[in-house]
Amino acid sequence: MEESLCQWTVFRSLLAIIQWWAFNVTVIIMNKWIFQKLDFKFPLSVSCVHFICSSIGAYLAIKVLKIKPLIVVDPEDRWRRIFPMSFVFCINIVLGNVSLRYIPVSFMQTIKSFTPATTVVLQWLVWRKYFDWRIWASLVPIVGGILLTSVTELSFNMLGFCAALFGCLATSTKTILAESLLHGYKFDSINTVYYMAPFATMILAIPAVLLEGNGVLDWLQTHPTLGSSLVIILSSGVLAFCLNFSIFYVIHSTTAVTFNVAGNLKVAVAVLVSWLIFRNPIAGLNAVGCAITLLGCTFYGYVRHMLSQQPPPPGTPRTPRTPKNRMELLPLVNDKLDDKV
Repeated sequence: MEESLCQWTVFRSLLAIIQWWAFNVTVIIMNKWIFQKLDFKFPLSVSCVHFICSSIGAYLAIKVLKIKPLIVVDPEDRWRRIFPMSFVFCINIVLGNVSLRYIPVSFMQTIKSFTPATTVVLQWLVWRKYFDWRIWASLVPIVGGILLTSVTELSFNMLGFCAALFGCLATSTKTILAESLLHGYKFDSINTVYYMAPFATMILAIPAVLLEGNGVLDWLQTHPTLGSSLVIILSSGVLAFCLNFSIFYVIHSTTAVTFNVAGNLKVAVAVLVSWLIFRNPIAGLNAVGCAITLLGCTFYGYVRHMLSQQPPPPGTPRTPRTPKNRMELLPLVNDKLDDKV
């Protein structure tokens, strides 16, 4: 009985990782295909489609299919707590799509691996969070690999590079803000999307119309295969929502170390698949830099896990609860309810 249970656990973890990889890589490839092959060079509009599909998907999952119970949040708390995170979430998605328009998937994914470094530096600078020296040491190969990859990238584009780099900063900020909302108040990813996606749509709709509206109208009037192209664009939005759900599933089905290693292998899979489809040139040193970065990310995850398993040594500075000093988030009105998931 125990052996069967163990086998089922392993199978469920494998299934969770594979479907997460599939959704993640497919969304990345489809977005790149939209920008490069369909000539739909409007990252704000693509992001807006993703948020609209996520809003609809989260509503159906909670209200119709009842996959998760709705966590009721007071309207005032939605503006004080969820709106700022939605704004950062919006910036993160837009910057990712902007970088995909200008640089290859392989380069973009390698730069995104810089996120652990930006998270640590941001928490240290803004919230004065203490980190063991081994954490700082584990960032060295990540930074070194990124530098080597950037210097040797044959399709380097400064705008795409900066968008991906600032996207790492936005991801780190979103992660830190979400730490309180997701863990301290037991929000799950579906409820998070349910509240954040409509805000993000509202934030992005006006800039998308003002900056890209005329270009989108011209594209709709002149594109030769309009029907199939619109299906691909809408499908990328549906898959973007499925990706959010798959992240929730994989986090609950694997350990922290497995999740970290699977995430880095996912980057390698995305790089390989994108090269097979788009055939973007990759120099030898560029591939070495990418490998060093992924190994550094794996080592970083291992160090974080090992340190979390042991008590801090005597004299270790007390780490404030994140977020604390500069941006203390107010508690939700319904904090005291015990039936939240």
